[in-house]
Amino acid sequence: MTVTEPVASGAGTNGDRPRRSLATDAARNLATTTKSVPQMQAISSRWLLAMLPWVQVSGGTYRVNRRLSHAVCDGRLTFTGGGNGIQVIPAELGELPLLRGYEDDEVLDTLANGFEQREYSAGDTVVEFGHESNEAFLIAHGKVQKVGPGRYGDEAVLDTLANGDHFGDETLADPQSMWEYSVRAKTACTVLVLPQPVFDEVLGRSDSLRAHVAAFRSGRSRAQNPHGEARIELSSGHEGEARLPGTFVDYELAPREYELSVAQTVLRVHSRVSDLYNDPMNQFEQQLRLTIEALRERQEHELVNNRDFGLLHNADLSQRRHTRSGPPTPDDLDDLLATVWKDPGFFLAHPRTIAAFGRECSRRGVYPDSVDHHGHRVPAWRGVPILPCNKIGVSEHRTSSILLLRTGEERQGVVGLHQTGIPDEYQPSLSVRFMNIDDKAIMSYLVSAYYSCAVLVPDALGVLENVELGREG
Repeated sequence: MTVTEPVASGAGTNGDRPRRSLATDAARNLATTTKSVPQMQAISSRWLLAMLPWVQVSGGTYRVNRRLSHAVCDGRLTFTGGGNGIQVIPAELGELPLLRGYEDDEVLDTLANGFEQREYSAGDTVVEFGHESNEAFLIAHGKVQKVGPGRYGDEAVLDTLANGDHFGDETLADPQSMWEYSVRAKTACTVLVLPQPVFDEVLGRSDSLRAHVAAFRSGRSRAQNPHGEARIELSSGHEGEARLPGTFVDYELAPREYELSVAQTVLRVHSRVSDLYNDPMNQFEQQLRLTIEALRERQEHELVNNRDFGLLHNADLSQRRHTRSGPPTPDDLDDLLATVWKDPGFFLAHPRTIAAFGRECSRRGVYPDSVDHHGHRVPAWRGVPILPCNKIGVSEHRTSSILLLRTGEERQGVVGLHQTGIPDEYQPSLSVRFMNIDDKAIMSYLVSAYYSCAVLVPDALGVLENVELGREG
């Protein structure tokens, strides 16, 4: 009779058969585990930080000196209310070319109350080419296109207007003129309209408004170039001893100044952890590494979204464009390139926006090339790289923006601002300063990153706004 040896307590079995070797879970107790450094999903490519040329700001403030500029009538208006009670804010009427600089609040209130609200459906004609231009239009919501006759009788899209834009207001000073273009609604639109009789009635009762309109008609304060800068008088093509014009270049008396912003946090590490658990990785170094990654992510977010110096909020109104149909198309990116045509550097867009642009290209049978950009293959349009940036937000209505930048001081572009050589500097313009050890043996370190950015001239930055990601073109 064969006697079977009992299985040792704790030994595993394979079905009814006894194990014949050491189990792996037991063997691991004698092995050294290979570890990765701590991972962090929030780390992104941070292309904006990598691509901006960084200017040393030794005094903590960067002043952008420009030529003297006159105000250019390209503002947008703000509205209040909703439904059937939308109204324009009276002071915002000063953004209209006809009323630029006019400050009589009582008259502006009267004009604001004279606007009528109208609704248009997609495809409706708002104004017709050749008809009398006797109304001013403010777009409270929606998108319209200005369409004019082409040279050979076909139609040409002149411009796309959307929320806050306006047209026709300058014709109130010349009621005998005719519309030189048609305006058609691309989406459902809410428009405020000021009829000519209402404007004429207010004009007849206000001496200050009549004087302002008369100055507008006479074309005073026109001694400026197309960019709004004071004109430099020159002469060319003359012969003999022609009298040459005298001139000088005037500067802004109150140029804009950018102060360095800061992102900070206090990193806390228990001394026991730092003393005992540093093999194979230094605990403080790993804590600091991930903290700095988070600070750099916040830094890029601020460079895009900060209301004081962020790119989305500091693009000039004349440099903002709307999509023609909603989704980002090759035509829209061409329009954006036309705003930053002097040596454009790169596009910046949310990854979902880049995907939407790729779909529009595929729909049209267009396949844009990719380019080698700093060792990476990235999509490009007209040879200009399209770089992803998840700091450009996507709204609840699935709309976003696309930025186009020209960079560098020598190109009068967009520059990043920082200060190197600060006390306890750990990385350029980033310091790690030991603060104290409290009565619980916790060490505290102040981690600070200093930064800002500046747009040297308005045409260095263009924005394609309200790009729709979920609608078919």
